[in-house]
Amino acid sequence: MSNAVTADQTDNHYYNPQAIEAAQQTKWATDKRFEVSNEPSDKPSRYMLSMFPYPSGKLHMGHVRNYTISDVLSRYYRLKGYEVMQPMGWDGFGLPAENAAIANQTPPAAWTFANIDNMRAQLKLLGLSIDWSREFATCSPEYYQWEQWLFLQLYKKGLVYKKLSTVNWDPVDNTVLANEQVIDGKGWRSGAAVEKRDIPMYYFNITDYADELLDDLDQLEGHWPSEVLTMQRNWIGRSAGMEVHFPYELAGEENTLDVFTTRPDTLMGVTYVAVAAEHPLAQYAAENDEIIAQFCALCKKGSVAEADLAKAEKIGMDTGLTVTHPLTGEEVPVWVANYVLMSYGSGAVMAVPAHDERDYEFAVKYNLPIKQVIHTPDGYFDDAKADAKANETDVNTEVNLVYTERNTLVNSGEFDGLDFEQAFEAMLSKLEPKELAKKKIQYRLRDWGVSRQRYWGCPIPMINCEHCGTVPVEEQDLPVVLPTDVVPDGRGNPLKNIPEFVNTTCPKCGNPAERETDTFDTFVESSWYYARFASPTDAQNMVNKSAANKWLPVDQYVGGVEHAVMHLLYARFFHKLMRDENLVTGDEPFANLMTQGMVLAGTFYRVNADGSTTYYFAEDIDIDFNERGQPIKAILKLDGQPVTIGKIEKMSKSKNNGVDPQITIDKYGADTVRLYTLFTAPADQTLEWSDDALKGPYNFVKKVWRIANDHIQALTTAGISIDTLNSATLSTEGLSKEAKNLRRKTHETIAKIDSDLGNRLALNTPVSSLMELANELTAFNASSEQELHVKHEALTNLLIMLSVYAPHVGEHLLEQLGLDTLTLDYPTVDDSALVQDTITMIVQVNGKMRGKMDVAPNSDPEQLKAQARTMDSVAKFITGEIKKEIVVPNKLVNIVVVG
Repeated sequence: MSNAVTADQTDNHYYNPQAIEAAQQTKWATDKRFEVSNEPSDKPSRYMLSMFPYPSGKLHMGHVRNYTISDVLSRYYRLKGYEVMQPMGWDGFGLPAENAAIANQTPPAAWTFANIDNMRAQLKLLGLSIDWSREFATCSPEYYQWEQWLFLQLYKKGLVYKKLSTVNWDPVDNTVLANEQVIDGKGWRSGAAVEKRDIPMYYFNITDYADELLDDLDQLEGHWPSEVLTMQRNWIGRSAGMEVHFPYELAGEENTLDVFTTRPDTLMGVTYVAVAAEHPLAQYAAENDEIIAQFCALCKKGSVAEADLAKAEKIGMDTGLTVTHPLTGEEVPVWVANYVLMSYGSGAVMAVPAHDERDYEFAVKYNLPIKQVIHTPDGYFDDAKADAKANETDVNTEVNLVYTERNTLVNSGEFDGLDFEQAFEAMLSKLEPKELAKKKIQYRLRDWGVSRQRYWGCPIPMINCEHCGTVPVEEQDLPVVLPTDVVPDGRGNPLKNIPEFVNTTCPKCGNPAERETDTFDTFVESSWYYARFASPTDAQNMVNKSAANKWLPVDQYVGGVEHAVMHLLYARFFHKLMRDENLVTGDEPFANLMTQGMVLAGTFYRVNADGSTTYYFAEDIDIDFNERGQPIKAILKLDGQPVTIGKIEKMSKSKNNGVDPQITIDKYGADTVRLYTLFTAPADQTLEWSDDALKGPYNFVKKVWRIANDHIQALTTAGISIDTLNSATLSTEGLSKEAKNLRRKTHETIAKIDSDLGNRLALNTPVSSLMELANELTAFNASSEQELHVKHEALTNLLIMLSVYAPHVGEHLLEQLGLDTLTLDYPTVDDSALVQDTITMIVQVNGKMRGKMDVAPNSDPEQLKAQARTMDSVAKFITGEIKKEIVVPNKLVNIVVVG
């Protein structure tokens, strides 16, 4: 607070951000400046949106950067004549609120809404041009009743279903854990060994939309970051292959083990098949063998995440069962393996150890056969064997390396010599008539399990009846309201222990029944909030279609790349669902996407005697810097002892390297913070925070403040009316060179910033352009009323463009210049101001500058050479023979002299 402006420093020559910003914010709120209507308008519409925040209680600098980006673009498009909607809401449900409630012994609802109040106040301090009349929290029944309604529509269509699912189960807390909550095979809170458990869960059938979700990414090319498109394509993961059926007989019944493979050309190399512990074949074997039963039970412990399984040791057990190879008729052993999940595909894989690294690792471990069926380059396996021997690696004598490339087939009987496509078709034509194989498209994408065994979420609107089974809640009984006075203890779902919530009546048979106590995955709420902003108070519709037609799709969406797959994919899915319910039009929710970079900051720490690390806040450290501004020494103020200067990392509580936006705003003002967050780095790249670097934008704002006040004083002294200048047409006849240069710089800046924001989405370079224009204004000394008018034009345009980034000081100074900020437009470029009467060319002798001359653009080269030779400052250096004269048009003349 040491640099904060005191209350008595209010004269016009002292920049007081606290007073100015409070006054402007009050004015905007009173005028309802940024509220927009859903009624038709003559103006084109523009919908600007940043990913809404989780109400953690406090803004961080990532929030500041995110919302400032959207606000700059919103203000720019308003000046360009658009009707701009920029709303704000709160992602209110979720596990963090439940955890905080457990820790503080308070209902999550009270914690959440108190945090919303705090964060709303902080956001308003930033001067964001938000339509607060559209605000909502997703944890309010008025919002979540509509996702319950949509759920029921999808249930009727078969796009929602219920099935058993394998999940991470904490046996102490009696709850499902997300993969991220499993640490070293144990529950993050209880420390208990996690089990795999099959429980009934509801699923959205997102795979029905897999092709559309994948194909429609093409229309987002050039509008979304390419890395996000790639991540979504990989996540959906469409692959063409073959489903192969391995016949077997069990307890007198014939059946087939079905596996999907993208490499049917390796079918002749199958030496075993592996199944999940929950697969019927594994369960059958377990019934007759206690050791297999114990192994299957062991496989049910640990994480169900693919990434965790990939890193885990591959272990398995021979079931003693076999299936029949569909081509050779040979018996293939069936193994139960921990790396196969029942929830993926059919819970079975065909193993080709010679051509799959995971299968190879497993086969080597259990001494299973390895059969090469794909041709390899000469010496491939011999070289691998030699390398393995040199490294003293255990080498299998039959095949000593995994070869995963495609090539022609070997050791495959009638299929030898065929390439991949030929082998695919040949095997399919042989197996398909026997119903032992078929072409199949498969996706990495899985149906979306939306059930969560947690309290603080939207209740799933289903009823469990002993007589009728699962029955949907009647639409007229929506919303199913979540009790808000519950204090969870972390052990299971407290809804199960609330009779007035659980006990209900079956809408089908009228008998006593129980309400579903699972709640929705919070991604459900965040998947459609953007559409609700179009009509947030509509009590009759999930989305008002006429409002949606006016505003959707979102013209510019801004958020972190960490949401590239889950949130953005689910939002795209929901948009298609709502389209098919005739609520919205178009195929995609977000026309353009920007993923802003993270905010980073330095870290300072000590390693303690017990090996732990203590991190310190930057304000608790005295730092010495070198001449390049890099920290070279850090001393803890508390004890005067050194601390280690760590890496620059993402701001986080754990590293104590976060910066409190409130403190920074109190010290420098919101306008400076806004300018800094966008000026320091391109918006889509990381920003390395430096408190010291804030002084640059702060000094720039103060410079503009001085320029404006000095200009007003100059007009007063000259007896010139500001209103007259605002209404009069600037006369450009007989302008001095300096005045023409200022006008040219002004209109070049207008054009450049218009291009940067409107075409290139470059948000940092406009600030540099504004700084350059301010420097030109500072250097310009107006000596006549006409030149004061030129300066007035430049200053007015500077302030209009500055108000996009620093709206408080920009609009305040525009008002001081007698302008109505409600009616201002983005400045128009005067092309005549860009025309240069003269340009300055450098004159060199033997490559060294010896003078400058003002000439007409594109002058005749021979005239330029002659003029250069006659200059006194040049002629004295022409002491020998002129060997060559070089003219670079509109830049320089270089005279080469010898002797």
